[in-house]
Amino acid sequence: MSSQIQKIFEAQQARSIQLRLSTAEERKAKLLKLKSLIQANEDEIYQALATDLRKPLFEAALTEVYFVYGEIDFALKNLNSWMKPKKVKATLASLSTRNKIVYEPKGVSLIISPWNYPFQLLISPLVSAIAAGNCAILKPSELSSATSALLCKLISNNFDPSEIACFEGDASVAQELLSLPFDHIFYTGSTQVGKLVMEAAAKHLSSVTLELGGKSPVIITEKAQLEKAAEKIVWGKFLNAGQTCIAPDYILLPENMQEKFVQLVQQKIEKFYQQNGHLDKALYGKIISIKHFERLKQLTETTLKQGAQLSFGGNFEVNDLTIEPTLLTEVAWDSAIMQEEIFGPILPIISYQNLDEALRQVNARPKPLALYVFADSDTADKVIRHTSAGGTAVNDVLIHMSNPHLPFGGIGPSGSGSCHGFYGFKAFSHERSVLYQGAIDFNQMVYPPFNMGLLKWLKKLF
Repeated sequence: MSSQIQKIFEAQQARSIQLRLSTAEERKAKLLKLKSLIQANEDEIYQALATDLRKPLFEAALTEVYFVYGEIDFALKNLNSWMKPKKVKATLASLSTRNKIVYEPKGVSLIISPWNYPFQLLISPLVSAIAAGNCAILKPSELSSATSALLCKLISNNFDPSEIACFEGDASVAQELLSLPFDHIFYTGSTQVGKLVMEAAAKHLSSVTLELGGKSPVIITEKAQLEKAAEKIVWGKFLNAGQTCIAPDYILLPENMQEKFVQLVQQKIEKFYQQNGHLDKALYGKIISIKHFERLKQLTETTLKQGAQLSFGGNFEVNDLTIEPTLLTEVAWDSAIMQEEIFGPILPIISYQNLDEALRQVNARPKPLALYVFADSDTADKVIRHTSAGGTAVNDVLIHMSNPHLPFGGIGPSGSGSCHGFYGFKAFSHERSVLYQGAIDFNQMVYPPFNMGLLKWLKKLF
């Protein structure tokens, strides 16, 4: 594998110099080819996602395939304006000059994707890399093996490896790739592995985009429409069996609203995911692996031993890696489940006496990838001003990610850099500053021998 990876990497280094000259139309042609390839293989993609994660067809279409179609269409519509050099003004120090910013491809990019949305989170950054004129090497997760194998097959059979290549394999393959001097690395996954990616990138001073995670809180306030909040939270939390980086991780709400909220959440779970009082697995995904299943089970059992109460669910079926939607109340801040991102269908609910107390608890923890608030406008603005997060949705969850006009990304432990739409194009581009000196060169005024009269004039000016 090492020699093959090295060979393709060197081929992409050579090809990337030529791709700097690629036009918008040439990049669009490649994006259209990618879209046609996906359309021709949709059924296989859905089958692979069902094999890996038991994703229902509608959920897979909405969150994986159609999401990528949206990214491609948005890039096709806007690529000409994205690529157009941006004129900027001159200043007194650059009088008579013309100035602009040119977006040039960074070069050879590495895209490492996770297993929870194995199609979307590999192909979406690829769309941005193509739009920006880069070569790319893709490394999908070995845990979502059916989807990874299919995607690597489709890429290998339809694209020149000197422009786009795909390598399957475990962490050792990722380590081999990370040892190479990529111009940019785009990683989506855990904070722990993100640190290793950043460490590897530092050896070559490669730029990085890190899309990580964290414990994304939901703050419910007194003026929230509780039933709507419950419905949206149930959808966002239990989508993909809770294995979503921006899923609601825990709930904070006023003490006097907890009982009613728990009842409403139970009702929505029954409505969305049950038939005749039993979990309908045709509508609900599974946990990716036995390792992740056991982690979630242990986390729940430990938290219950620490005094939390099981308010709903709690069934763990190891034979098909299914954990039904589970609600925990009376959860202590120092309990096991509050020490790490849950990344599964277990929802802790914590009550608070006043909003300031809730904000103090949120701020005492690492900055999350998302923060959600259900409130009136004034209270929502207060929450936003007094907290920090990668992104926020007010009176909803998850859907801020669907707007390509918004940057998507984390802050601190939840990530660095942004993606989607222009922000994805920008992640894979270098903003090159260009200055053209005019016929009248005022810079000569500052050459030796120095004019002290000019210095006095400048001192008055500034």
